[in-house]
Amino acid sequence: MRAIREIGWRRTLKFALFTCAHAVYEAALFPPLRAAMLTLFGAHVGRGAVVQRVRFCNMDRTGFRGLCIGDSCFLGDECLIDLADEVTMEAQTTLAERVTILTHTNVGYRDHPLRAFIPSMTAPVVLRRGAFVGANVTVLPGVEIGECAVVAAGAVVRESVPPWTVVGGVPAHVLKRLRDTSAASA
Repeated sequence: MRAIREIGWRRTLKFALFTCAHAVYEAALFPPLRAAMLTLFGAHVGRGAVVQRVRFCNMDRTGFRGLCIGDSCFLGDECLIDLADEVTMEAQTTLAERVTILTHTNVGYRDHPLRAFIPSMTAPVVLRRGAFVGANVTVLPGVEIGECAVVAAGAVVRESVPPWTVVGGVPAHVLKRLRDTSAASA
């Protein structure tokens, strides 16, 4: 009951409805059916997108309307996508297996002792055209992964990644530049 008092009845009902919608989505056995379900529930899913067994959380915040998957994207098995804020995947982006995309931070109820130090926040995540995110990567709120950037497996991405760059590690740091983009931005 404390959770209902904290978030209110309206959001509780939205949570219940989106939990049911997620159960229907999970019943879809094949990627084209999953993509169709996401579209039916309000997400934008581009042509040729492949959606494996992906889980979603915090759907009561943005709903599936907060999810935009471009043409020819691939979302691997057991990815977790937080829809507390918007998640945008431009065309030809790839999420390998078990990628976690977080769009919010919340340590707990309003009276949690850490709330004074770690306030609740949400921020969108954007993956630009052609980005590749390796297996078991965690992407934190507010991050933009640049065009054709590569995130190595197991990385934790706290800051935005420049285009045409390979990053890896915990926290993620630049490992290699695939293309010099400084002349294009000057």
